[in-house]
Amino acid sequence: MAGRVLAITGAFGALGAAVAKAAAAKGARLALIDYAPEPPGGSPRGDDVLVLGGVDLTQAGAAKSAIDAVVERFGGLDALLNIAGGFRWETHEEGSQDTWGLLFQMNVQTAANATRAAIPHLKKSAAGRIVNVGANGAVKAAAGMGPYAASKAGVHRLTEALAEELKGSGVTVNAVLPSILDTPINRADMPKADASAWVKPEDLAAVMLFLASEEAGAVTGALLPVTGRV
Repeated sequence: MAGRVLAITGAFGALGAAVAKAAAAKGARLALIDYAPEPPGGSPRGDDVLVLGGVDLTQAGAAKSAIDAVVERFGGLDALLNIAGGFRWETHEEGSQDTWGLLFQMNVQTAANATRAAIPHLKKSAAGRIVNVGANGAVKAAAGMGPYAASKAGVHRLTEALAEELKGSGVTVNAVLPSILDTPINRADMPKADASAWVKPEDLAAVMLFLASEEAGAVTGALLPVTGRV
């Protein structure tokens, strides 16, 4: 991972921050991209880190500008990790039709826009990588998970289609399918749950960074469950 250029979307959230810290520890050069204006405390800093806050990746132009800034700063791009996204729980009967469009934009469109902007640069890398974040809950949806599961299923199909599209280019495309992440928000929302069975962000980050590495060149089109003991 040393010297590789990684663009991480959703880099200011719990998973994005864990990926950024782990990648920095391995010597990667990082572009931290997020809709939020400022990264959390403890985020990697320095000459090998480009921070791009306030980026609306649902807009294709904003995604392209962000990726262009990464390439201008570091001279290229080796891996794109699409972590930006969102979640809503609501039953279909009592929920809003707007949630469907919102989660499609947050989970699918952000990844599609960032990926489209990144592909030309990833093709120039000796080991171009795209790593998406799907969801185990999109394999079989539970009650209240309709819009979220549908949008993450879209990420799964996008991953598969891109893997086929880019097979001849040397760029691999894979997705991780986590269960429940052990984050402060999830612990607050589910105080009676056994959080020890959940997936720690650091553990999911390790899997994602393997898929983003040069060593993972033989893996493409995979939807990899990372479910802890859920």
